[in-house]
Amino acid sequence: MKRVRFLSVLSLLLAFSTPSTSLSRGQDRDGPGTRDRFVGAWRLVWLEEPGGDGKVRRADATGMFVFTPEGRASVQVMYGSPQAGTPSGSVQYAQGGYEASFGTYEVDETARTFTYHVEGALVRTLVGKDLVRSLELSGRQMIVRSKDPKEQWRVAWEHY
Repeated sequence: MKRVRFLSVLSLLLAFSTPSTSLSRGQDRDGPGTRDRFVGAWRLVWLEEPGGDGKVRRADATGMFVFTPEGRASVQVMYGSPQAGTPSGSVQYAQGGYEASFGTYEVDETARTFTYHVEGALVRTLVGKDLVRSLELSGRQMIVRSKDPKEQWRVAWEHY
């Protein structure tokens, strides 16, 4: 009985002596904000894009997207075949079946978007571009789409 009481008291002391991370990190009382949930490393779950016939298909691809708390980002995607990753719309992101870029990002929680400011990329025509993306966070997954209506792709990422 003394051991149970000791563990109960110890649990209470630890609970009251541990600072609340949700308030110390600038989050609201309802839980982490979009930006806080966004930060970290994400693995590619699936990527859907229109094929040559216009039908949407899942690409054979793997990848990683990293967002730092300081506002830096880096993405890499490797397609199963070197011919994959062809442009869907006016922009091409991959070269030889590989996509890689880095830069900074800003999150607009109200609009549920983020803007990726490309500083460097395998496809050099992307350098200097601001790519606006819609985002949907659900549990450990994030669905990303281009805000450009000419681009009909969407990608699911999952937090590592």
